[in-house]
Parts: sequence; structure tokens; C-alpha cells
Amino acid sequence: MSAAPYTVRVAEGLADLQACFAVRKEVFVAEQGVPEDIEYDAHDAGAVHVLAVREDGEPLGTGRLLYGEAAAGKTGDGPGTGSLGRLAVTRAARGLGVGAALVRAIEEAARARGLTAVDLHAQTHALGFYERLGYTAYGPIFPDAGIPHRAMRRAL
Repeated sequence: MSAAPYTVRVAEGLADLQACFAVRKEVFVAEQGVPEDIEYDAHDAGAVHVLAVREDGEPLGTGRLLYGEAAAGKTGDGPGTGSLGRLAVTRAARGLGVGAALVRAIEEAARARGLTAVDLHAQTHALGFYERLGYTAYGPIFPDAGIPHRAMRRAL
């Protein structure tokens, strides 16, 4: 088995954060039509961001983990549950396992902070992806940025 053509790491420094935001802009704003003014929010400053990069440094995907009070506002749960969000993989990197690697990196960051579960709001077309990673859907479908979503959770 050959090594992955990319690495996944916790974003550190301004350049990494800008790479995360560039991926989100490409996927959510340009491809999916999410208004740019709602894509970036106050939670970005305190979130743990993860970044997948190709060997040449090209950003391929990103995601973030909210924890503590920021997560409680999203999950409606206690301090032991984190909130996975803003998971995005560039069109060119889809099908390479980047999304699953990002989810696992976010789960590792959650475990490192003592969290016991991760909650997320999945776009309905991505429910199967998250189910294969051990997440269970709950509650009704709801709109977020005009896109149908459903809440999901996985115990760590």
C-alpha cells in the first residue's frame, strides 16, 4: 500500500488558516452558492481547524471542531460534545479519502480535548458518507444557508 498523496494536520499559523478559508470559499461559496458573509463566523477564531494538503502544498480539504461553549450553542448538548463543521474537499481531491481523513483528524482533536462525542449538521446528500464513518442521524431535516441538512452524532 502506498502512502497517501496528502497529509492532514491541525492548522497552525496564518498561512494554514488562509488555506482553510480558501478551500471553504471554493467549495461552499463558489460551488454551492453559500453567501460569503455567512460562511465565515465568529467561531472561526476559537475553532480547531484541520487542513489536508498535497505533497506540493496545495490545499485539498478542511474542517473545523468547535468545543466548549461554542459547541454547546450548536449541539444543544453539554461540554463533552464537540461540533464538527465546515468540512470541505476540493473538487480535484474528491474520491481520494480526504474527507474521511479530515473527519478522523477532527475526532482525534476532540478526544485530545476530553470530548466524548461529536455532533454535526450534514448536508443531506452527505448522510451516507457520515454514516459509513459511524455517525447516526437524528431529528428532522432543516435548512442551513438554503441547503437541506440533518443533525448527526457519533460517540468517541
